[in-house]
Amino acid sequence: MARITHYDVFNGDADGICALQQLRLARPRTSTLVTGVKRDNALLSRVDAGEGDTVTVLDVSYRRNGDDVERLLAAGARIRYIDHHDPGAVADHPRLETHIDTAPRMSTGLIVDRLLGGAHRVWAIVSAFGDNHLRLAARLCADAGLAPDEAEALRRLGIALNYNSYGLRVADLHVAPDALYRQMAPFADPLEFARQPLPRELWKNYRTDIARAEGMQPLLEAPAAAALRLPAELWAQRIAGPLGNRLAQAQRDRAHAVLVANGDGSLRVSLRAPLEAPEGAGALCAQFGGGGRPKAAGIDALPDGELAVFLEAFRVAYR
Repeated sequence: MARITHYDVFNGDADGICALQQLRLARPRTSTLVTGVKRDNALLSRVDAGEGDTVTVLDVSYRRNGDDVERLLAAGARIRYIDHHDPGAVADHPRLETHIDTAPRMSTGLIVDRLLGGAHRVWAIVSAFGDNHLRLAARLCADAGLAPDEAEALRRLGIALNYNSYGLRVADLHVAPDALYRQMAPFADPLEFARQPLPRELWKNYRTDIARAEGMQPLLEAPAAAALRLPAELWAQRIAGPLGNRLAQAQRDRAHAVLVANGDGSLRVSLRAPLEAPEGAGALCAQFGGGGRPKAAGIDALPDGELAVFLEAFRVAYR
């Protein structure tokens, strides 16, 4: 009899890792882990599942992986897909189970929390902090009866886990996402994990990189939109997304774009819509070959020659 293989496929950011953490605390399973940096979304291309194998997908865009979903289904695999990004057209198949909710203030960790009936909600709170739903996460902390210092520890953990996912390749990160998950896996209580050396080191590194970025001069500063350009350095690639989240929280009625030189004549863009009106980010980035959600989106390689056109489109989109 052929051996059945279980695959856990997850985004390497806080939301993907915390979603998996909840799921495997509730339903332990030995699995092959497939993950990568935050923007590595085409993860199912790396899965070779066949008859009887199972694939759980967490926080990875169906739109980017639809062809591989159909390939795996044709090979006989069973797939469970949990995500909060716009999926496009979804296959109708008896071996495909989907839980996709694209509400602006939804995260994959919160979808898993709903599926598990709140069994490991504190990890879902970490995912919400990491996905920049700070007010929602704070409200969930209050509902759970957590003390202010405990809520702050969860906030820092979520931000640190998310920060670790940004880079052009896994080698750029402080720790590979699969290794990070394996260190987290034994901890049912995220507050206990937050006291370990690794998350404390990640938070320290985050603060160092933020301080560097906040010393840069704005590229664009309009009433409803601001853009900042960072140099072609490793620290800048690491902090681009977290900096966008931080700026969005500081000025909730303003859109923010953080651009980082890739060093090859192109720019990497992290865009955040105003949190008070979280719309339009994905559509704007799609015009320049990128994509994402209405609230947060990005462009992997904006040609330097298109920078002025992008900045004008950005300014007009958020007048």
